[in-house]
Amino acid sequence: MKRRQFLRTTTLAAGALSASSFHILGAENKAGKKFRTVLIGCGWWGNNILREAMASGECQIVALADVDERQFEATLENVKNGTGDTPKLYKDYRELLAAEKPEIAIIGTPDHWHALQMIAAVKAGAHVYVEKPISHTIQEGRAMVNAARATGKVVQVGTHRRISPHNVSGREFIRAGKIGQIGMVRCFVHYGGGAEKPLPTQEVPKELDWEMWCGPAPLRPYNGGDPRKKDQAWRGAIHPRGFRSYLDYANGQLGDWGIHWLDQVLWITGETYPKRVFSSGGRPIAGAPVLTANEQTSDAPDHQLATFSFDKFDVQWEHRKFAGNATDKGENVGCYFYGTKGIFHMGWQKGWTFYPANDKEPAVHEEPKLGMPDEQNIKELWADFLGAIKTGSKPVSDIGEVQLSTNMALLGMLSLKLGRSVEWDGAKELIVNDDAANKLLRRDYRKGWEYPTG
Repeated sequence: MKRRQFLRTTTLAAGALSASSFHILGAENKAGKKFRTVLIGCGWWGNNILREAMASGECQIVALADVDERQFEATLENVKNGTGDTPKLYKDYRELLAAEKPEIAIIGTPDHWHALQMIAAVKAGAHVYVEKPISHTIQEGRAMVNAARATGKVVQVGTHRRISPHNVSGREFIRAGKIGQIGMVRCFVHYGGGAEKPLPTQEVPKELDWEMWCGPAPLRPYNGGDPRKKDQAWRGAIHPRGFRSYLDYANGQLGDWGIHWLDQVLWITGETYPKRVFSSGGRPIAGAPVLTANEQTSDAPDHQLATFSFDKFDVQWEHRKFAGNATDKGENVGCYFYGTKGIFHMGWQKGWTFYPANDKEPAVHEEPKLGMPDEQNIKELWADFLGAIKTGSKPVSDIGEVQLSTNMALLGMLSLKLGRSVEWDGAKELIVNDDAANKLLRRDYRKGWEYPTG
């Protein structure tokens, strides 16, 4: 199914809804009104979120936006099966927001787009579900939180582990003091990989607006695959799913997987930010990055170690994209909380397990309850999002809280780029006495795009 006719409009976006209309909207929804909902970014994960929005029975899908027309085919089929709606199609999210005046916007685009799109959406009057990490740079994240607060809109971030049943029960277990005093936490993701071969530069497909895909980020030569095909030939390429290994558009494994587990640490312990950060890593297995007019590789580290020092404990992050296998007593992802009464592993596909310090005591385990596809809990997170919209309450993955987790990941990447440790003043969101480091809290946007402030 293909739709190649796109709306064009110059209508100005509507102003943000007032606080009073915010609550009226919830009341109308209880009476049977469905939220006018749009999806910006029609890739794999955007469709996972959209599927749960439709399954809630409370969303009318009025429009889709994507810079790659090929992404619409599967998304329209998804909508047909989910609600039977006939959404309008846009290549430019700004035109969508101006014309459709959505009440809910789902943002499932690459990381470098999150800030501009989320801010535009709340200013246009929409509540927003935005994927993690919230931003590509720390000052983008601050502007996003400020925009959410100024407009009074609910902004839920896709850190669905905050509502996964075994993560919730594991948090309760730890906060009840059952593992004792925490002295250290180790977060990790270990997957296989190897040497990376450069991919040739390709002609941009006619269905894809590559200039707009890059947007405010640097314009790199194009490589990619056809999102409509099931083969894996695109793996390693920037588009449609390899962008997180390219530092112009994301922050590698720490910015992707790391945000989930660092967020678990803050959510469970109640801490807000580290005082000192140091990171090292590189590409000894993947090889040196290549970027020429004719070919390129990714440039994110194939392994990375980062230490985050808090007042009461230290947190260590580690990842590698080689020698991938299950490690220690759990699985190849998650975080270990090391307490005076034992070791607690918060995992993913295997749930959580507590190993008491006294070997005579039995281990305590809880199995996960994960949704499909992709073993996640978006359904529960979406229900929480709708509940927050209706009641005016704060969602479980509120952008203000997940900004703190995103900052940890971004500080780890910042330290890696600098090659030295940094002292972080979380209250002021500045690096102490380090002008060179503070320059990396933001980046220049490409001509034609304005960096968000506030």
